[in-house]
Amino acid sequence: MKRILAISDIHGELEKLETLLVEASYDPNNDQLILLGDYVDRGPASKGVVDKVKQLHEDGAIVLMGNHDHMMVKSFEQDPVFIERWFRNGAQQTLASYGHAAAGTESEAPEVLEKTAILEEHVAFLADLDCYYETDDYIFVHGGVHPTTLPAKTDPYMLMWIREEFHRGYCGEKTVVFGHTPTENLHGKHDVYFGENKIIGIDGGAVFGGRLNCLELPSRKVYSVE
Repeated sequence: MKRILAISDIHGELEKLETLLVEASYDPNNDQLILLGDYVDRGPASKGVVDKVKQLHEDGAIVLMGNHDHMMVKSFEQDPVFIERWFRNGAQQTLASYGHAAAGTESEAPEVLEKTAILEEHVAFLADLDCYYETDDYIFVHGGVHPTTLPAKTDPYMLMWIREEFHRGYCGEKTVVFGHTPTENLHGKHDVYFGENKIIGIDGGAVFGGRLNCLELPSRKVYSVE
C-alpha cells in the first residue's frame, strides 16, 4: 500500500515545500501526495508554489482548494466583495510574485483585476480543484466538515472556511485531516494536532514563523520544516 503524505497551507513558501518533499522522501511512484490548499498569499513565492503544485498534480498528487485559493479565483472573476477580502488577506504578496501592476503595498483594493496569460492559466487550474477527498478511512479537506452533513452534500464554501463548529462538533467514523486553522490555535504549538474526536490538524503556520508539516498515513509519522 502506498504511503499517504498530506501537506497544507504552503502560502507561497516554495523553498519550504521543496525541502519538505525531500525530507519525506516523496516518490510519486510509491506515495499518494494530498495537498489541502492555500498555496498562495502572504509568503514570497505564490507563483512558484502554484507552478510546483501543478507539476505535482501532473505527477499524481491530489490537489484540493483552500480558502485563499478560492479568494484568488473569485477576485479574478471580478467579484468586488472577494477582491476587497483578498486584499486584506495577502493578495499583494501573491500579485507581486506574478509581477502584477496591482501589487503596490500601499494600494487599496482595485475595482477590477487584470488577468495576464500566466494568471489565466493558474486561476483556471485553481478554479477546477475539488474541495475534499475521501477514502475508506479518511476525509481530507482544507477547513473541515460540517458535524452533521456529509461532505458531498455540504456547500464547498463551508468545507474551506469552517473552524470551531467542526473542531468541537465532529464525531464521525472517518478521521478528518485538515489545514486552515494553525495548530498553534488548537493546542498551543506548531506540531500536528491529533484531536480526540478523530480530527488531525496539520497547518503548522509556516508563513507565520511556524513550520510546514507533512503527515504520513497510516503511520502518523510527521515530517516538518521550519
